[in-house]
Amino acid sequence: MEAIGQAVAEGRTGDTASVRRRLLALWSAIGVSGDPLHRCSRAHYRADLYEDPAQALTWYVRALDAADAVTDHRGQEHHAGLHIVSFHPSPHLNLADDYRRLGSFEAVTEHIDAAKEHAPELPRNPYGDLVRGAVQEVAEAIDRRDRTRRTSAPGSAA
Repeated sequence: MEAIGQAVAEGRTGDTASVRRRLLALWSAIGVSGDPLHRCSRAHYRADLYEDPAQALTWYVRALDAADAVTDHRGQEHHAGLHIVSFHPSPHLNLADDYRRLGSFEAVTEHIDAAKEHAPELPRNPYGDLVRGAVQEVAEAIDRRDRTRRTSAPGSAA
């Protein structure tokens, strides 16, 4: 998790290509059957490094698959206050947003509905507020059939 954090911090400086390579190397090191907490974090952060929704989509699917495999026990081994239910809104939100940007409005419904369903499980803090606000923002964009990139979306600042 420390290596992931370091790569993410470097990604915020603008060298996304290098960070993508580092995160891919970390992904390869644990493999597809490795620790799901690490796989979820690595895939999610790697997806955030892409402005192209098609490229990000692959990694958000991997993040969601890994989140489904993480147990509360494993999460709390990493951090005592970590609850795995709070992992699910974000990948569903990001998948909905990517499908929306790609114009796949039939596929988007499953994920925006899941993000809405899981959003109340998020903590009442700035992160939870950010995700809940983004869920609303994406839902409104879906209703308008708007395919433009959200200024608050991950990717451009990374």
